[in-house]
Amino acid sequence: MADRVRIELQPLGESFELERGTPLQDVLFAHGVEFPCGGRQRCKGCRVRTVQGSIPITPEQEAILTREELDAGWRLACTAKADSDLTLELGQWEAAILADNTVFDFTPREGLGVAVDLGTTTIVAQLLDLSNAHVLAVRSALNRQARHGADVMSRVSYALKEEGRQRLLSLVRNQIGRLIGELLEAAHVSRKPIETVTIVGNTVMHHLFCGIDLTPLSAYPFEPVRDGLETSRASELGWEIAGDPAVRFLPCLGGFVGSDILAGILATRLHESDALVGLVDLGTNGEIVIGNRERILCASTAAGPAFEGARISMGMRAATGAISKVTVEEGRLACHVLGETTPRGICGSGLVDAVAASLDVGLIEPSGRLCNGSKGSLMLCEPVAITQADIRELQLAKGAIAAGIRLLLARWGAAAKDLTRLYLAGAFGNYINRASARRIGLLNFPLEMVKPAGNTALLGAKLALFNDREEAFAYPSLRAMVEHISLHTEPTFQDVFAEEMTFPSS
Repeated sequence: MADRVRIELQPLGESFELERGTPLQDVLFAHGVEFPCGGRQRCKGCRVRTVQGSIPITPEQEAILTREELDAGWRLACTAKADSDLTLELGQWEAAILADNTVFDFTPREGLGVAVDLGTTTIVAQLLDLSNAHVLAVRSALNRQARHGADVMSRVSYALKEEGRQRLLSLVRNQIGRLIGELLEAAHVSRKPIETVTIVGNTVMHHLFCGIDLTPLSAYPFEPVRDGLETSRASELGWEIAGDPAVRFLPCLGGFVGSDILAGILATRLHESDALVGLVDLGTNGEIVIGNRERILCASTAAGPAFEGARISMGMRAATGAISKVTVEEGRLACHVLGETTPRGICGSGLVDAVAASLDVGLIEPSGRLCNGSKGSLMLCEPVAITQADIRELQLAKGAIAAGIRLLLARWGAAAKDLTRLYLAGAFGNYINRASARRIGLLNFPLEMVKPAGNTALLGAKLALFNDREEAFAYPSLRAMVEHISLHTEPTFQDVFAEEMTFPSS
């Protein structure tokens, strides 16, 4: 028996050989197969179809996939191994990753710098000429850690095992090192030294990159014991980069509110505002900031998975085949599919639209219940439907964000009418339909007040490149202005959360 087998991927037209018995999860993530639950057999995100060859049907497969899906050749990649030659059908990944081209004020410095936005789902890196702030090259990719879970708590759970923590650390350090090498090659400056590298990310990404124990983040009170500025030399991380630059992971703000939010404050200049301003990042974790030049409050909620398609029965990222927009046309739901192709799932913006539109035409009640006749699910566009459980997941996510905003405003001693602007950060915040977000009660503010702000994390990381002193990277004055609020300790949170779970009647 041969020790190697051949795998062919359709419609990519790619083929390669593997050692017999290799888990498909180890190789298919790089080709666009998603593993939202981290390979725990809890969702259908990693399903692939066997065109030729055979993958045995296991009890795990039968528990998740329908008999029709199994008969059509669909299997969960997270439970399968390459035991024979296979031809697999999978959706090509063509997700949009948000970069940044904002023009900003700066004090020129000599040399080159690299700014990195290390997200739970994606990584974006830019190479800058520090003398003029010009972006010389951009590289982006899926965070390779995502094969071990789409949301931060799945990642934490995997990292509690020593081998898991080391695996996640190696994956992200190696990936960022390769991205920096690609930046230098693309700009034809591979022999020029880099002066500094700045990285921002949420608290979990901060810990995983820096090798910090995540145990304190896995249980109450969910507070890290070490979340400040972390500085290393490139060589200490295994990176061979001219100049052996300092690599600085900027400090977090408390709990699950990381340096990506500190960077967002810098990017929006919230800390310099006379008026009261808000910043909301709707990613795999939801972070909220309310403040001005006098005082800043921040908090986080476990809201993001539904917004990015995780825990949704046919959820996926905003990639080819995803329903990204749903409108009402002549009293019926009309869907837009990314890539103008056969739909294969629904992303976060599509889910928000679908529920908002269904509320308008009476297919969903304000309580969140599907109206009579829907039979437990609502077909959007064959074969994509949303279920009662999907609507519940959205209610949990939007309820947590809306409750967080209300409680931070109350802590401030302000009302919703006192907020002059609400910035939406991150990819989801930039692609969500603001009218739909208001219709479901996610953002209860006038549309003209809500402003998509782009990739504020990356912009803030670029601004940090122009600091001229090591202590400046710790941002002591800004961090002293910020008070982190643990929403789960707020006595009224559960009551407010319950109120925000329902949808507005109109």
